[in-house]
Amino acid sequence: MRMRIAIAGAALALAVSSFAQQGTGAQPAQPGAQPAPQGAEPMTGARGEAKATVAGKPVSIDYGRPSLRGRDMLAQAQVGQAWRMGMNAATTLKTDADLDFGGKAVPKGEYVLTATKVDANGWMLNVLAKADRSKVADVPLTVEKLPQSVEQFTIDLTGSGNTGDLKLTWGTTALHTAFTAK
Repeated sequence: MRMRIAIAGAALALAVSSFAQQGTGAQPAQPGAQPAPQGAEPMTGARGEAKATVAGKPVSIDYGRPSLRGRDMLAQAQVGQAWRMGMNAATTLKTDADLDFGGKAVPKGEYVLTATKVDANGWMLNVLAKADRSKVADVPLTVEKLPQSVEQFTIDLTGSGNTGDLKLTWGTTALHTAFTAK
């Protein structure tokens, strides 16, 4: 009887561990990556939503909100590799307005957002079709160094009239771009 309980417990632990890793986008540890500090809380499925009204229409971004936990994640990003901007489920943009990011058109609809480090000091926002992840637009991001570190990844959307601003902050880096809507 004890043997059956032990086997059932081991099988349950294995199944829970496997389930917890599915769909999280968990990747093997990168060489040189730092583990979370001792006693740190485990990552949770914290989600954030940024919302703004631009040209009288709603624009929103749903995203995961990981914490730094002593790491400098944006500095560790590899040039040319897309970053999914958050954790767990994909970061998504939903807009009821046609958007224009400096000449890059993004029609009303739903999209997946990623960002790519293009060089040591440059980033690009990648707007992908939600259905098939095909490229809709690549938007240059302005990089700003912050005086104080932001522990939890944050996306802010602001709108005024037909103009808006999208800002990503994490660690001591802010990435942003302006857009218009109609």
